[in-house]
Amino acid sequence: MKRNRVVWTVFLVVVLYIPMSIEARMVPESFSEIVKLRAKTVVNISSTRVISEDVIPMPGLPFPDSEKRFKRHSLGSGFIIDSEGYILTSFHVVERAEDIRVTLWDESEYIAKIVGKDEKTDIALIKIETQKQLPVAPLGDSDTLEVGDWVLAIGNPFGLGHTVTAGIVSAKGRVLGAGPYDDFIQTDAAINPGNSGGPLFNLDGEVVGINTAIFSPSGGNIGIGFAIPINIAKEILPSLKQKGYVERGWLGVTVQKVTPEIAKTFGLQEPRGALVADITKGSPAEKAGIKRGDIIVEYNGNEIADIHELPRLVANTPIGSEVSIKVYRDGGYVELKVRIEKLKEGIATPEQFIEKLIGIKVKTLHPAIAEQFGVKDGGAVIVVDVIRGSPASKINLRKGDIIVEINRQRVTSVEEMVSVLKEVQKGDTVLLLLRRSRGYVYMSLVLE
Repeated sequence: MKRNRVVWTVFLVVVLYIPMSIEARMVPESFSEIVKLRAKTVVNISSTRVISEDVIPMPGLPFPDSEKRFKRHSLGSGFIIDSEGYILTSFHVVERAEDIRVTLWDESEYIAKIVGKDEKTDIALIKIETQKQLPVAPLGDSDTLEVGDWVLAIGNPFGLGHTVTAGIVSAKGRVLGAGPYDDFIQTDAAINPGNSGGPLFNLDGEVVGINTAIFSPSGGNIGIGFAIPINIAKEILPSLKQKGYVERGWLGVTVQKVTPEIAKTFGLQEPRGALVADITKGSPAEKAGIKRGDIIVEYNGNEIADIHELPRLVANTPIGSEVSIKVYRDGGYVELKVRIEKLKEGIATPEQFIEKLIGIKVKTLHPAIAEQFGVKDGGAVIVVDVIRGSPASKINLRKGDIIVEINRQRVTSVEEMVSVLKEVQKGDTVLLLLRRSRGYVYMSLVLE
């Protein structure tokens, strides 16, 4: 009997005490040392830009100017990456800014100039001139981050100045539809308006992300924040510094997600790769023999597990390089050689195609975020703006509407929406199923 009590005591120690001791080791007692070491590398940024707005004359009133111009002030954050005064921040913090002012830890203020910017990744590089010895934030390796790792955000939320929040990495590889190269780190560290452009630190005091967005119905933090992995910034930094912009590779395909249903139809054992929905005439893809209906499963030795991996791999390929692409076609695999060309800004993106065709600006909604809006069966497409006088505006399509189906075909991304719309001719009627407020509504739109 005594022996049994000993065994049970040992069992309780193993089962209960050890996990508690592991948890105690994992939770830091304080983040103060990291803050003392790195807080001075974080800067507050304020920018001023002039906004133009069309003015509609009102009956009985004097005819006003056709355009109204006013100033808008923007607050954000950034961090010093070298002693010469270079600062990384978010593109949207300094977008179209006429005046950028940087405030350091000691309240000293400097006028900054934009060195380089990249809208597609929402990253900008700015610079201040000072003789002061500047502290530098070391850049870490975001690829080594694990879900559950502790992280700290330091920034300028709501213009309050240096504020520190802590949390964990909630997820990696989030796709929000913010751009073609989405690969966000999700964190529950409190991020609010004004934190944009600020650093996300790991416990070694290294920057692993650039805080850029939140998901919030109220506009404040609810524990869902997003940061750009610092490795994306490190890839484009040399180009931003030397040229002021980023050169990217171009393949010339429109791709869509391989769903379980599509995989089954094509004979794939599991959903993977990127399905080629369209090919640009004269593009590297066309020259190499890639066909509509091919599923790209490997790019230059890198397996394509998800559609969103392909654009980033192509973009980072040196211009003029020859790469191998493996496609799944007619039940077998074909390997092709493609010479990557430079992406020209004049080439329309899927978002631009939709904007030109029906007059709405759209973004892909990640399934997890679409679910928050009541769409339970995958991603969707959200309307972020409606162009005045467009076919969409004539049927009262609204900002915030979520497009779920087009012509009774389910669409979970902008790319899928394009593949459906490319089959429609001028003068045809397009049937849209929208999620609006808390319900669904059908609307028909005539292409002009």
